[in-house]
Amino acid sequence: MPRRTSRYMSILALLGMFIFIIYRLHRRIIALVFRLRQPQHRVSVQRGLRVPMSDGVQLTADHYSPRRPGSYPTILIRSPYGRHYQDSLFGITMMFVAHRFAERGYNVIVQDVRGRFGSGGKFLPYINEKADGLATIEWLKRQPWFDGRVGMWGASYLGLVQWALSTDAPEVKALVPIVTGANPYTILFPDGAFDLGLAVRWLSILHDLQDTRDKPLWRRLGMWANIERRVQPAFDTVPIIESDREAVGQPVEFYRLWLAHTRQDDEMWRAFLKHNDISRTRAQAHLIGGWYDFFLRALLQDYETLRARGHQPYLTIGMWNHFEMTLNDVDLREGLAWCDAHLKNRHSALRSDTVRVYVMGARRWRGMSSWPPPANETAFYLTGAGGLGDAPPMNSVAPSRYRYDPNDPTPAFAGAIFSPTLAGRRDNRRMEARDDVLTFTTPPLDSPLEIIGYVRAHLYVASSRCSADFFVRLCDVYPDGASYNVCDGLFRLLPDAERDADGIARVTVDMWATAHEFRRGHRIRVQVSSGAHPRWLRNSGTDQPFPQAITFEPADQTIYHDAAHPSALILPVYT
Repeated sequence: MPRRTSRYMSILALLGMFIFIIYRLHRRIIALVFRLRQPQHRVSVQRGLRVPMSDGVQLTADHYSPRRPGSYPTILIRSPYGRHYQDSLFGITMMFVAHRFAERGYNVIVQDVRGRFGSGGKFLPYINEKADGLATIEWLKRQPWFDGRVGMWGASYLGLVQWALSTDAPEVKALVPIVTGANPYTILFPDGAFDLGLAVRWLSILHDLQDTRDKPLWRRLGMWANIERRVQPAFDTVPIIESDREAVGQPVEFYRLWLAHTRQDDEMWRAFLKHNDISRTRAQAHLIGGWYDFFLRALLQDYETLRARGHQPYLTIGMWNHFEMTLNDVDLREGLAWCDAHLKNRHSALRSDTVRVYVMGARRWRGMSSWPPPANETAFYLTGAGGLGDAPPMNSVAPSRYRYDPNDPTPAFAGAIFSPTLAGRRDNRRMEARDDVLTFTTPPLDSPLEIIGYVRAHLYVASSRCSADFFVRLCDVYPDGASYNVCDGLFRLLPDAERDADGIARVTVDMWATAHEFRRGHRIRVQVSSGAHPRWLRNSGTDQPFPQAITFEPADQTIYHDAAHPSALILPVYT
């Protein structure tokens, strides 16, 4: 045999041996990478099981189980995004997670929700999840391998379906809801303003996942590469009732249903909340969220609801946006530990701190016994010439003014956006250079300042229009001038809001929550503007119902910051 051929054969043999070793050890390697306990079982998979619902519709599920006979708890995962790699890229995640649980002694059911992929019926978000979840539990109870114990795991919509099921299924003992919330209204209509960006991007993703199901991998990947380009025209469409047609080429029933029920006291939302009251849940929950996730406020509300009812939930919040939590080592590791504790009585796997949050800026985790921790609420007052200080204004100062034009709305930039490419922490200097954005900034800090908890702003404002929005963002300004967003929020001033004789209103802007350390030499900055479109749908400045609005009027906005009108940022300084 020629020397060159012999060399190639040796290389191929070594490569083959390396691949064989990796294959044999891949389960243990995954355990090391994700810091999981070592696998105990080989896994068998039954695909395409049919699960009957109460109305005769059948949903499709896959069953992952340990090959060794025994009594094992069940993990139920219900998803609209596909359960198998042949369905979607999300399906790869479902297969990966299901194998990890099954290797460690669990039966795992991964189910397509109604109207998605292999399941029958029509998909209407939220509407059928409780009834279908309960019917799935009844099906589980008829399976010879079911031992009566159920845990649930999953992010986003996969978390919401956990809450829908937990209140009326005593078999469900453990929940791991990740970057999610129990009340969809507060997600779709944060602060009373419609999240057009979330709605249009989500309906586009749902449509494209089904549309590319049988397409080559490169077409599936291309869906993600092109989604922002394709949805932008839908954000500019008027009236927005037609944005669905612009995004996916046809009306979307659930999108139009949302726009027909824009008030939280509408019967549709009241009925949903009545039947999905999480204060009635008996399951133990570990809630996992991200500082830059649009579900954050809802997730913290769920945590506090459980605490008020005497539960002892766990809470983990990291420096993540929504898409970073589709699968990472924390949600899988913590989810497995939680299910081990409450389904297998392995409580030694749990950490000692029930609350664990990542402190941005300091780059460290903090453990605590509850949320929010004790803090000193400290005011930083807006002053003239763009200043921000700890002393209240003592005299009369000219207010700050800007013009907001909804025909060219202040755009949503970074933060808690439903986008894999735009969300998170970014340098805001280009945004702050806009004429419709005000900034107020402290001098460089002499010492570090750590804040943990809820942030808010009290503003004294006036507008030339009957309705106006006021968006406030907290930023950390580095010594080189880069301005990174920490948290933010919006207040919608309605025509019937209380105003004084001069038309001035005092508003409180809920800027959500954070854990952040401003380092020595850094500066604290507040941005004030009147929009973050399409995260909060632009305010038309008119009294038109927003789903049908086609006319947009500019607004002249005024921010007061004098002795009689002490506008201030309120920070929870950690003690």
